[in-house]
Amino acid sequence: MTFSRRRLLGAGGGLAFTGALTAACGSDTGRGDGGGGKGGEVTLQQWYHQYGEAGTEQAVRRYAAAYRPAKVKVQWRPGDYDQQTAAALLTSSGPDVFEGSPTLDQIQGGQVADLTDLVAAVKADFNPAVLAPKTYDGKIWGVPQVIDMQMLYYRKSLLADAHVQPPTSLDELIDAAGALTTKKVKGLFLGNDGGAGVLGGTPLYAAGLSLVTAGGQVGFDDPAAARTLGKFHHLYADKSLLLGAPADWSDPSAFVQGLTAMQWSGLWALPAVQKALGDDFGVLPFPADGAAGKPTVPVGAYGSAVNARGKHQADAKAYVKWLWVDRTDYQEDFALSYGFHIPARISLARKAAKLRQGAAADAVSYTTDHGYAQPLLWTPASQTSYQDALSRIIKDGADPGSELKAVVRTTAAELQRVRKKP
Repeated sequence: MTFSRRRLLGAGGGLAFTGALTAACGSDTGRGDGGGGKGGEVTLQQWYHQYGEAGTEQAVRRYAAAYRPAKVKVQWRPGDYDQQTAAALLTSSGPDVFEGSPTLDQIQGGQVADLTDLVAAVKADFNPAVLAPKTYDGKIWGVPQVIDMQMLYYRKSLLADAHVQPPTSLDELIDAAGALTTKKVKGLFLGNDGGAGVLGGTPLYAAGLSLVTAGGQVGFDDPAAARTLGKFHHLYADKSLLLGAPADWSDPSAFVQGLTAMQWSGLWALPAVQKALGDDFGVLPFPADGAAGKPTVPVGAYGSAVNARGKHQADAKAYVKWLWVDRTDYQEDFALSYGFHIPARISLARKAAKLRQGAAADAVSYTTDHGYAQPLLWTPASQTSYQDALSRIIKDGADPGSELKAVVRTTAAELQRVRKKP
């Protein structure tokens, strides 16, 4: 199995993937403790999940080979990488440095290192949307490597022919989907399940709400949540949604083949869309809903984390700081030379030549101005409860208010549970 970075945003519409922020440790040289390298040189074990994007593995091996204070051995890990990493961190043989998403359990269990001081000088340069879920108890536990994001693609010519303006509200999106639907073309594609799998918390944020508040409370115990989610059944029921496409939402083929006038997909799809359609498309954030609503963009970022129980924690921190804080050339290369992603550093995103014009520049702007990531306190149990309710609301027309009451109870119990942990 291989995965491209689009996998990071494929479940629930905005999984927050965290990594490790690290800094050099004073006079530490990265040598001298007998870590397995030649002549006493430290050997660091670094794990990555197996990307499907050509050239990525060669790039990270090249970065590792360029590091002089220690020897870095890269492991390219196929299969269920997150499960492998979680299991390895419980043993004495886990990686020193690993790409991943430190979970609340791993942070509370002392399995990942506190890297706050290592990025203090450049913290403001990291996109706050992807840094927030890497922060717990006032400390930072990961350095974001790149940003993936989702957005709405629309076909300019089809909207112009139908006298439809690009939608700036959820109601306008629903009306546009209906107006753009013909015998041959559907108005909107949100995935083959009608959007239940990809939308996740995005509609809640578009309504001015959240999954979990900054204070650690349920963020959608509000009538606006039911109002907003209820609108998606209308889209499903009036047959303006494309269903049963040959490929799902992450693939732009339905859009470029003219099966739909609008499609929700990711930034990674932009090069293929641009190659097929030239300038005949535009991109938008998810539109706002209601008076308190706001445009919304789900973002995610894997990062580089440090094993707090590893033998070479100080050396591992120094390496991660070198690669993901100091070496901005490698950071830009990793984001844009193998696939199409946004650097996690705001300054790099602004200056990258591939991101300066057109839809790419719009995507960067939307990510900076409207990005949100799934909160660290949003647990798998809360996610499952919400996801199941959203599916019933969209597909079956279940009452949004009743469905959300059950999700609120589950989420409140989960938040109380995790707060009791040390």
